[in-house]
Amino acid sequence: MRGELAALTAAFLWAVATVMFGRLGKALPPLVLNLAKGAIALGLLALTLLLLGQRPTGLTSQGLVLLTLSGVIGIGLGDTAYFAAINQLGPRRALLLETLAPPLAALLALVFLQEALAPRAWLGLGLTLVGVVWVIAERVPADAAVSASSLGVVYGVLAALGQATGAVLSRAVLADTDVAPLWSSLLRLGGGLGMIVAILRSQGPVTGALRPLRSPRVLAGVAVAAILGTYLAIYLQQMALKYSATGVAQALTSTSPLFVLPLAAAMGDRVSLRAIAGAGLALVGVGILVSG
Repeated sequence: MRGELAALTAAFLWAVATVMFGRLGKALPPLVLNLAKGAIALGLLALTLLLLGQRPTGLTSQGLVLLTLSGVIGIGLGDTAYFAAINQLGPRRALLLETLAPPLAALLALVFLQEALAPRAWLGLGLTLVGVVWVIAERVPADAAVSASSLGVVYGVLAALGQATGAVLSRAVLADTDVAPLWSSLLRLGGGLGMIVAILRSQGPVTGALRPLRSPRVLAGVAVAAILGTYLAIYLQQMALKYSATGVAQALTSTSPLFVLPLAAAMGDRVSLRAIAGAGLALVGVGILVSG
């Protein structure tokens, strides 16, 4: 139950942060925003570990490599592919392809970790995914002007595969060791940031790309969103992967679009009956996963 609750809380925090990142994205390019929020969260994680005096108990050289690689693939490459998918397909279609991550994670965990899910868990996972897909596949005006492209679909699938691979690599370390989620979060984020910096440097001087962060208002917004959506959410995600099966954790952390619905309604956006029905179906699936 601890892992499942951590996953749902992470999904909620990421939903709140996503609304904030959507507004911040008007002032910052996606990679710069990703780098800024990651750097702030990395500093907070390091400070937390220092204050707690928590040592990397159980962390081996193999675990260090796997967690860093998890961040490179899941945060660095996976998020970069996701941003590219958004540019090609629009946010709704890109998010739809991202729902491939939970079943991919479950299949990868089955093959590489021999982590089999019970039929009840597969049922709950399936209902959760169907509900989420039903919500985010709804055609909205913002996506109407964005035409689908085969390249965008490739980016979306690569993003989902990156997220799934990163989750399985984390689970491989967390499941059978004493490594704390705070340490795994720090190492994953460090690996992801290293990859993002490498991508930015390949595009030109990094300092020029960071110029918009000189605005105190923008920087403050990034800091708040980073605390909610990266510092806390990534820690809770790692806790979920430590205490629950990979497919279950990935499915529950993928329910963020459902939490966006009440936030959108509170901000004055219209929420359709289809969206409410999809959210209800996904919640039934979540209930099965949590109680199973």
